[in-house]
Amino acid sequence: MRLVHRRPLLAGALAAATLVGVVGVATAASAATGCRVTYTVSSQWNGGFGANVAVTNLGDPINGWQLTWSFTAGQQVTQYWNGTVSQNGGRVTVGNTTWNAALGTGGSTSFGFNGSWNNVSNPAPTDFALNGTPCTGSTTPTTPTPGTPPPTTPPPTPTTPPPTTPPPSTPPPTPSTTPSGAEATIVPDPSWTCGRSTGLVPPTRGRLVFRAAAQLGAIRDVGVTQYGHRRILDIRGGTVTGDRINGSILTGGLDLELTLGTGATELEQVAILRTGDGTPIYLRTCGVAPAGDSTVRIVPDFEAPNSSPYAWLNTGTYVGTRTVDTTTNTLNLAVYDVSGVSPADPRVQLRDPAGTANQSWDCLTGSGTRGAAVFTEAVTLGASVSIGASKRGTRNIIPITGGTTTGRVAGSVLPGGADYQLIGSTTTLDARYVLSTTDRELILVRNCGAFGRLVPTFEARAAGPYAFLNANTWLSSDPGSAPGGVSITFYERR
Repeated sequence: MRLVHRRPLLAGALAAATLVGVVGVATAASAATGCRVTYTVSSQWNGGFGANVAVTNLGDPINGWQLTWSFTAGQQVTQYWNGTVSQNGGRVTVGNTTWNAALGTGGSTSFGFNGSWNNVSNPAPTDFALNGTPCTGSTTPTTPTPGTPPPTTPPPTPTTPPPTTPPPSTPPPTPSTTPSGAEATIVPDPSWTCGRSTGLVPPTRGRLVFRAAAQLGAIRDVGVTQYGHRRILDIRGGTVTGDRINGSILTGGLDLELTLGTGATELEQVAILRTGDGTPIYLRTCGVAPAGDSTVRIVPDFEAPNSSPYAWLNTGTYVGTRTVDTTTNTLNLAVYDVSGVSPADPRVQLRDPAGTANQSWDCLTGSGTRGAAVFTEAVTLGASVSIGASKRGTRNIIPITGGTTTGRVAGSVLPGGADYQLIGSTTTLDARYVLSTTDRELILVRNCGAFGRLVPTFEARAAGPYAFLNANTWLSSDPGSAPGGVSITFYERR
């Protein structure tokens, strides 16, 4: 799982296209075979690249295909679309999907993928083969069956001349040519499913519920953490417009964008909406995007009061899009009801990079006893926003307006975020906020759990002075009273 605004770290876009052909060794009574492959590296960034592959069948029609090649410099496929991919060492095999299995003579299809490379050399493959036949750009004709001598006289001249133009054919469906696959189902990595392990369907297949335009405050770059490259976008208000809901976005929301080592994005967003009639609604959003795509596919989750006219938001199935316009400093959401829309081909499969920790959607838990104190916060709080009884219990939100820290982490608590409390048989706290240290480092904090069992998690720059916090082996005190808010101390966990 990981993040960044949708600006991949392009070290330069390579428009290098490699054209390869197909050579077929025909056997007795075999069909004519032949193929042509165009391999294009469409973009390249530090540690990653994107490529498109176009395949043309020059031989007799086929129904079902596999294209193979070998990478020679350690490249690895990390994501793919419009095909099925497996890799063993440097050997890559791509198979057809259900909709592009049939390739007539002269028929073409294409697929794409994102990969990792060593930042030194990324040579194009040269040994493409379609269904085992090397692709050279020519065909091998059918040979007669052994034992049957070839004809000694030419065939009679046909009385009807052959057609001068080829018969019309129906081209195969045109696959998406971009990693985003706006009309593709995005299948997330199992570590960050957004509750849609079978895939996030294209939102526009559903019905538009509302659009929202959030005004951004600071855009804070934490840097590369234990999970990936983290950016934090402060939400400073905004508007919501739709047929059944209109209103505003309250100040204090957070948009937590993670760019993984593959270039893909994972997103979490917390915000509070207030409708035109004053009803508060808690919105927590999960999202993903392939590398190079600036549009994040999101799954919004609403908690509206059960007794309100907006309780229908609690039970719907929603998918949408999130984009950021840096020229107007605006974050835009479009949310669609996709009830009854099933995942379908084409699909974009996302894979997290191996060897990197995964961020967690849920609170972490841990046991142990308190050791030495690490640092203490004095957090100032704003007026609480009560959602009331909703689908998970009674939600109460206490905005964080600032504060200070002392100890091994000295600095300030930035305005933004909140404690998103859930009150039931037990009260669970879930505070999300950001620290700014005196030496100008940023630390993302989540302090979560029931009273007496709070477990904090931290996300700091992996190469920075507070990377020790990323081990996440800490315990938290319960909130104590302090002027204008609460005091909290974090401890080593024994």
